[in-house]
Amino acid sequence: MRILVTPRTSTRFDSRPPSYTYGLLALLLTVGLLGCEKKEVAPPPAPPTVEVVDVIQQDVPIYSEWVAQLNGDVNAQITPKVQGYVLKKNYQEGTFVKQGDLLFEIDPRPFVASLDQAKASLAMAQANLTRAETDVARDTPLVQQSAVPQKQLDNDMAAQAAGKAQVEAGKAMVEQAKLNLEWTKVFSPVDGVAGLANSQVGDLVGTTTKMTTVSTVNPIRAYFNVSETVYLHFAKEIAAALNGTKATAPISIQYIQANSEPFPEKGRIILVNREIASGTGTIQLAAAFPNPGGILRPGGFGTVRFITDTQKDALLVPQRSVIEVQTDYQVVVVGADNKVTFRPVKVGDRVGQNWIIKEGLKPGEKIVAQGFMKLRDGMPVNPKPFSESAPTEGK
Repeated sequence: MRILVTPRTSTRFDSRPPSYTYGLLALLLTVGLLGCEKKEVAPPPAPPTVEVVDVIQQDVPIYSEWVAQLNGDVNAQITPKVQGYVLKKNYQEGTFVKQGDLLFEIDPRPFVASLDQAKASLAMAQANLTRAETDVARDTPLVQQSAVPQKQLDNDMAAQAAGKAQVEAGKAMVEQAKLNLEWTKVFSPVDGVAGLANSQVGDLVGTTTKMTTVSTVNPIRAYFNVSETVYLHFAKEIAAALNGTKATAPISIQYIQANSEPFPEKGRIILVNREIASGTGTIQLAAAFPNPGGILRPGGFGTVRFITDTQKDALLVPQRSVIEVQTDYQVVVVGADNKVTFRPVKVGDRVGQNWIIKEGLKPGEKIVAQGFMKLRDGMPVNPKPFSESAPTEGK
């Protein structure tokens, strides 16, 4: 019997459905077309907006400052003229008092007794004088008649002279007793601020006891020391001011309080010490300031400032536009193409809210006053004027 064997045909690829093959081809075609498409480029960001100011040029007054301490024009230390016990304190500490206001009362009874005793001694002396005058009047004609010896009349006249002296001494003792009685009331000698009371009711006080201090504070003085060089620079103006000469205007002094606030009233120099200190090479000056409200008090510290020079054609920029990096300074300059450049500068004195630029800038250049933190060197910007006022001359 013959057996026929038919060979097997492989169906590995042919078994897949036609739709699968078509989908794969479509996917490959889509990917190829997407890869050939042109990518869109995003537009560049707009230049940042910054606020700029012009570098201005003008004459600038230069101020110098010195540490100053305040003190009253008069500081009256209140001490009693008599010894006794304090009965009353008649003022409120730290308040204004007028000249003649009663501050303290001392027990007057011992002084009343002394006054009575002095009056009694005076009356006795007057009685003795009257008797001596009567003796002289009686014995004078008797001596002329040789009824009494001349020696008796001489004794009468000596007693009369002694009586007159005793009367005068008695009157002086009465006046002194009256003064002592008056001095039991302690009055303020000046208008001013009365300080803390060092003597309280019941204390025994004497002629060396400092009971309190009354200081005149309107005007008030500010004492400060300047170098000999500064003094000689203004010696003529100071002398003219002290002598009342109208040839030059007095130097206007400004006082800066401890809280950095300027005192509204301006002062003038009223005192120059007699010598220059050999150890420091400085001389003490004093300026007087009107102080009607008593805001400034003796012992306070602050600074005084006045113009010591004028810098011609100085370049000014706001302090806020200067970038400080350790000990170096720089500003951001906006060029004609509106691109920024970080430029190093050398600064001078501060004048109010401005800074004097010694090197690195020219008049009329524009610098960034606000917004430089987001800038890089060479970056284009959109400049606009600074919203605040332009730099000015300072105070």
